[in-house]
Amino acid sequence: MAAPLSGMFSGQLPGPPGAPPGLPGQASLLQATPGAPRSSNSTLVDELESSFEACFASLVSQDYVNGTDQEEIRTGVDQCIQKFLDIARQTECFFLQKRLQLSVQKPEQVIKEDVSELRNELQRKDALVQKHLTKLRHWQQVLEDINVQHKKPPEIPQGSLAFLEQASANIPAPLKQT
Repeated sequence: MAAPLSGMFSGQLPGPPGAPPGLPGQASLLQATPGAPRSSNSTLVDELESSFEACFASLVSQDYVNGTDQEEIRTGVDQCIQKFLDIARQTECFFLQKRLQLSVQKPEQVIKEDVSELRNELQRKDALVQKHLTKLRHWQQVLEDINVQHKKPPEIPQGSLAFLEQASANIPAPLKQT
């Protein structure tokens, strides 16, 4: 796992074996953080994975399924989840530190990423606008078709008798039943 992470950011050269990448004294994903209770071979990623497995195991453990003390079960699960969340925060902090380091060392890279994200957002919004325009054209055509079908006669004769004659002309004659 050390090989793929050593050159994660462009321009970052892998240090000598055993030297953490990044700034002096900075926590490394590949080495334990000073002052933290970790084994010498443990990394944040390894701990995150093991704490996730512990959370999952605590939820499906037969001890918890057969246990009768719900408070004890809840406490054990809460502790596993809290440990997982703590390690997840540490991992997030590591990546945020690396992001900050990158932005200081290569600000043009951050600008390129921002421009790329903005282009992607514009493409997504253009596609959405086209979709809405297509729907709008469809419904405009439907409304136009309805207006053509229900178009009033060009001239309505004056007077109520003429109107009734015009209206009755449009009514079909009743069919005779045999």
